Amino acid sequence: MRNFINIKNISFNKTKKGSGLVMALVMIVVVSIILTSLLGYITSQVSFSKDRVERERAFQVAEAGIYYYKWYVAHQLSGKTADQIEDFWTSGSPLGVGTPYEAEFFDPEDAAIGKYSLEVNIPEEGSTFFTVTSTGWTYKKPTAQRVLRVRFRRPSWSEYIFLSNSFLNFGSAAVVYGKVHSNFGVRFDGTAHNLVTATPSRFDDPNYGDHALDFGVYTSADPKAPSYPWPDGTVPVRADVFIGGREFPVPEVSFTGITTDLSFMKAKAKAGIGRYFDNSGRGRKITLKTDGTFDVCTVNAANSSTHAISSSSGYLGEVKDATDGSNGDPCTTGSCCLFDDCPWIKNSNQAKGKCVTKENYPIVNKGVIFVEDNIWLEGSLNGKRVSVVSGNLSGGGNTTDIYIGISNNNIRLASYDCNNMLGLVAQRDIRILDDGPNDFIIDAALLAQTGLVGITNGMSGDSITFNGAIASYLQPYFKQGTSGFEDRVYNFNNKLLYCPPPYFPTGTEYALDLWEEL
Repeated sequence: MRNFINIKNISFNKTKKGSGLVMALVMIVVVSIILTSLLGYITSQVSFSKDRVERERAFQVAEAGIYYYKWYVAHQLSGKTADQIEDFWTSGSPLGVGTPYEAEFFDPEDAAIGKYSLEVNIPEEGSTFFTVTSTGWTYKKPTAQRVLRVRFRRPSWSEYIFLSNSFLNFGSAAVVYGKVHSNFGVRFDGTAHNLVTATPSRFDDPNYGDHALDFGVYTSADPKAPSYPWPDGTVPVRADVFIGGREFPVPEVSFTGITTDLSFMKAKAKAGIGRYFDNSGRGRKITLKTDGTFDVCTVNAANSSTHAISSSSGYLGEVKDATDGSNGDPCTTGSCCLFDDCPWIKNSNQAKGKCVTKENYPIVNKGVIFVEDNIWLEGSLNGKRVSVVSGNLSGGGNTTDIYIGISNNNIRLASYDCNNMLGLVAQRDIRILDDGPNDFIIDAALLAQTGLVGITNGMSGDSITFNGAIASYLQPYFKQGTSGFEDRVYNFNNKLLYCPPPYFPTGTEYALDLWEEL
């Protein structure tokens, strides 16, 4: 019997086996590539996760450096005067200034896990803030660094549109932009666009005398608040009145320490960071000028009730006669006029009047003009930051005042930025006189240490606009009976937060004000 072999079937089987081998090899290659990629991905993810862990730890180390410096500054400067704070920054060799300060960071088990490096930029002359740059890293991954920069700032008294040691009362027409604080209590029936705070949790509104207690910050606008004692949680939000919110009780803002600030500002003026004037006569009339200078005359006489400078004997100095109104007239616009009919005021050919020549000085930028007596102030600033201060610190005599609204002149800044800033600090009162503009504009931060910011009785005007800040020990007022201004506008200058007038009183505690990662 013959056996036959099917050649076609043999060839086909061999082909199937070869094809299967190729497919197996392809699959092995594909799987190998996938596994290799997957393994690489897993490895990179593990490495990335480790880096993320170390970067997060580096961030925490850098943040720890920031809070260490906050602790350090608090322990160095808490309760210190402005003079002592400046001395610390300029000659106290603070950590991180000039040379970075490095320190180890330990975990809860007291094992060192990394380091932070602190670089500190100290406050500029008269500034209230400084910056700290903190770089953190771990020993496991020194190259995975995180860098933080923060700003610390001492709150300035120029941060409030209204700050007082006394009762503050705002009527239903009041619209106020800026923070408001009273150490006594606040009644607010208008609209507050920023935070309103008071030191007491409750007080008796002196306008009523009914001995009924009100919230530390309250409104009499409907609906009325419940009567005291209040159950827990009964302080209504009242967002219709307090758009920026209200808080009470909060810590007192003490006016007592300002005496030390006055001494500091006087020392700066006498040291050449500004200009110092003694207590000659009744004080000084100061005219700020946009050319970067100011004129000064020594006041000889003023009305005891209106405080206006006398027109006939108002100034001390060499008296000149106005012989005519032509060139060469000894009475010029650079003089303090002793009569209301000086030639340049009335008529160029009027041969009347006597005058005293003014002194002229440059305005020291970021400086202080300090007078050991009263000040009559007018004029405008352009490209300067200056504080004008009135204080009798020589012992004996009366406390001193600043009078504004003289010679029908506003007090203006060339622009609302950090290059233009004016502060007025009076030992007692800052008073607005009757011969000011009918529509009076004041671009300044005002502070009356023991008295008030307000009008003199009998003066009147249509409107007054404040663009700045007001701090008044006693209750400030700009309308009383028939005296004062019919319309009153209070605008807070936001630049006062970071660029207060030079050496303007501040708190002593630095707070973290700005945070960013570089």
